[in-house]
Amino acid sequence: MIYEFARHIPVGAEVVPSGGVHFRVWAPNYDRVEVTFSDRDSVEMAREGSGYHSVHVPWAAAGTRYKYKLDEGHCYPDPASRFQPDGPHHYSQIIDPARYPWRDDAWRGVAIDGQVIYELHAGTFTRGGTWMSALPELPHLAELGVTVLEVMPINEFSGDFGWGYDGVHPFAPTRLYGSPDDFRRFVEEAHLLGMGVILDVVYNHLGPDGNYLPIFSPHYFNSERQTDWGEAINFYGAESGPVREFFIANAGYWVEEFHLDGLRLDATQNIYDESQDHILAAIAREVRTKAGSRSTILVAENEPQDAKLIRPVARGGYGIDALWNDDFHHSAMVRLTGHNEAYYSDYRGKPQEFISAAKYGFLYQGQWYQWQHQRRGTPTLNEGAAAFVNFIQNHDQIANSARGLRAHKLAGAGLYRAMTALLLLGPGTPMLFQGQEFGSSSPFLFFADFKDDLARAVRDGRRSFLAQFRSLALREMSDVFPDPCSASTFEQCKLDHSERQKNRGIYELHKDLLQLRRSEPAFRAQNRLAIDGAVLSADAFMLRFFGEGRNARDERLLLVNFGLDLHLSSAPEPLLAPPEGREWDVQWSTEDPRYGGDGTPQTDTVENWKIPGQAAVVLRPEPRQRTDYSSLS
Repeated sequence: MIYEFARHIPVGAEVVPSGGVHFRVWAPNYDRVEVTFSDRDSVEMAREGSGYHSVHVPWAAAGTRYKYKLDEGHCYPDPASRFQPDGPHHYSQIIDPARYPWRDDAWRGVAIDGQVIYELHAGTFTRGGTWMSALPELPHLAELGVTVLEVMPINEFSGDFGWGYDGVHPFAPTRLYGSPDDFRRFVEEAHLLGMGVILDVVYNHLGPDGNYLPIFSPHYFNSERQTDWGEAINFYGAESGPVREFFIANAGYWVEEFHLDGLRLDATQNIYDESQDHILAAIAREVRTKAGSRSTILVAENEPQDAKLIRPVARGGYGIDALWNDDFHHSAMVRLTGHNEAYYSDYRGKPQEFISAAKYGFLYQGQWYQWQHQRRGTPTLNEGAAAFVNFIQNHDQIANSARGLRAHKLAGAGLYRAMTALLLLGPGTPMLFQGQEFGSSSPFLFFADFKDDLARAVRDGRRSFLAQFRSLALREMSDVFPDPCSASTFEQCKLDHSERQKNRGIYELHKDLLQLRRSEPAFRAQNRLAIDGAVLSADAFMLRFFGEGRNARDERLLLVNFGLDLHLSSAPEPLLAPPEGREWDVQWSTEDPRYGGDGTPQTDTVENWKIPGQAAVVLRPEPRQRTDYSSLS
């Protein structure tokens, strides 16, 4: 007999309010499926249509551990387990999400406009590497000006450390960082401090160790489509209906049961779907539905930079809010380091690239891309600035190097401060990576706790990937790469938050910039139609932010000079001219001594413009006080 029960998600173990637990699993190739318990007899499940099996067990409760036995054979953990207390290969544990006493009822969520994102990895964000050890650091992020925490993947994976992208239990927060309720507490505390939380989810593949989905059904994967990590998930082939249902439910689950404010979708170029209702659009729709009256954001990584993802459904898009902007990062790193090998090959770090990024988002919107021998990107000229997530550091890009060094370790101090100002004052949505705000000395390397053949494959794969960089392919570099499967590699990536005080200058730089971003209408607006720019030299440029309604008082001029001191003895550029009846005055500069700078003299003088080298300066229009311009010299 099939037990009727209004489930929150279509599969898994759910506590029934009137008593007991309802189990449901998709195993279409099996005639007999049983729930086996760690301390009780097995219970046979009823076979439904479409390959589902289900049963209500009156005496089961939260905390009970169980597996599924398939056709009198082996027992396996639940593919939709909400918790794996002993790891991916062992018993699943029943979790009752209704037990958590939420205190964030007043929280209304977040929309993409006006956000400052902070990417973090729970295992290295603190020395303790848990949700509880992270709580004391959250007030500092709120004070800094962060508005959204983007948490790297947390679903259960094998081993004692890893990035999370090799997860194998999509519904189970890993035991390594604490219990599911610990994660709820983390989200709740962020909300009470005014910060949203979005989760990085992986819907393009599962990890190689502990992935039992193919045992329950081979239809979970599509052998005709390959990703960089193996077979793609089956979102449109034969028997894809329950697979789509599984992953769509997963997206809504995180929002409903953990009060998350949205998702970051990993490597969407490897999510293949030929259905009329694309899986990405369906996921976006489910997230909005489960959030109810709360606002949510969806951010995607999409290497080809396909604008369709961020177009509204009414315009034929998928309704995602924003895309990671690798173009901005690549230009920034070429300028900061002087190197443009491998996937940096098509960037020069020139002033026009940064002006174009501010005005148009992506730099490549369909032009030929030498590195890939094909065209890259699609037009985004009509998309809002907030739809482009800009960064100069993230988990991938720091790790894609020999030593996992952060950008401030690779560039001069003045140059790095200037680039930081461009990132945090530009019209896109800025993203920081954990520790960036205080110049962390901790590297961020690739690490994965695999053994034997898998460990060898990871080491070889990592070396092969890095070999695209000419310098890293050299024989003398072979001994530099840390072992990704070593616990010491993982441990050295943990942040030391005492550096917030030790490196106070760079912390204050970030804090002041984010305060400027919040308080000044020109920066806060994220209106790229009210921004123009001009190249001033081979290394210098300016961005002019026009006030709302062309209010001269709110206009701001951002001067950025990545090169030597620049003296414009003649300045035939109308964007440099102040609004009528006003004159430019220095409001803020990366050369403030509090940040380690050397001070900033007046830039607009009787000798014309003098712009300090390796610096960024914000000018505001003040009422003209003098007619004798000699006094400006």
